[in-house]
Amino acid sequence: MTERCTGGLYEVCVGVTDLDRALADFAAYGCHPDLDGSLDAESAQRLYGVNSAVRSIRLAHQDADHGLVRLMHWEQPLNAGLGLTEDLRCVGSRWGVRVTSSVLNIVNHAERALASGASLNLIPPVLAVIGEVSGERRAHAFRDPIVGVREMVLLQAEYRQVFFERFGYESPAYGQIDHSSLLRTSQHTHFGLMIASDDPQIFDFYEQILGLQRMHEETVPYENATGSRRIFGLRAGEGFHMVDFDDPASGKALTDRRSGKLKCVRFAADADIEDRRSHSRAGALGYSLYCWRTFELDALHRRVTQAGATQVSNILFDEFARRTFTFFAPDGYHWMLVEAP
Repeated sequence: MTERCTGGLYEVCVGVTDLDRALADFAAYGCHPDLDGSLDAESAQRLYGVNSAVRSIRLAHQDADHGLVRLMHWEQPLNAGLGLTEDLRCVGSRWGVRVTSSVLNIVNHAERALASGASLNLIPPVLAVIGEVSGERRAHAFRDPIVGVREMVLLQAEYRQVFFERFGYESPAYGQIDHSSLLRTSQHTHFGLMIASDDPQIFDFYEQILGLQRMHEETVPYENATGSRRIFGLRAGEGFHMVDFDDPASGKALTDRRSGKLKCVRFAADADIEDRRSHSRAGALGYSLYCWRTFELDALHRRVTQAGATQVSNILFDEFARRTFTFFAPDGYHWMLVEAP
């Protein structure tokens, strides 16, 4: 397929109430502003379906070309977004993931913030051993190498972030840590979304229409989901299905993986899970819109329009004068595609 997205997932759009505070928040992760632009209400209505003026600041992270952040300050936001939650569980959930050289460093800051009365929720680091989720292998204590990650979640009213620290392996192209930053983290290495459906083809749009590489797929039973039980708010005995879509240039071996992945989590249609997709779209506060790049914007606009997407905008210019369009995918998530230079 020649008409496809390129590279890893490019940006997450984050609706914020205070740009200065958000700039300071993300500076701790090594992010700094590199683009600044705005749209009036009429232009935002045509592109995003939101009748509000918006100012956006795009944050760079070292020389990363994916996993970036676009802060969006709406004069009249649609709603408060997903807000402060106890875990990532809801249809419409979005979250960003970063690799760090020390999860305990981030825990130290989170615990100090909590002690001072800050409004946040912390899910402490949990060990996830590679191969144990799928049931392929089990590492025995003091006998086998522990190859895996410690992952933690930091939930705030406008941010939903997961951090992981590697153990026993290297993956040089999967996130570049800024060791000079306060929290010693990389750009976003991947992003997630969550739905409830019994349709095994619900995510095919991302592969067949957007051209993403389906890298990994598995059903995770409750007994193997030791690292995900609290993060996804699993009920007793509840499992889930998971599909990873990677940068088309990513290799399959751990050492050859490229960051920029989209992780899609699917619960059963009858799962006890709230549908909050209306609070996970452009115009909402918090993590609200994902953006991928393509060299074939016009061709992909035609493909997306013909493939079951809804509310497909015309090709327009975004806040940074880049050709782009937005749409809702068949799973109900709001997306943006932007033309690669």
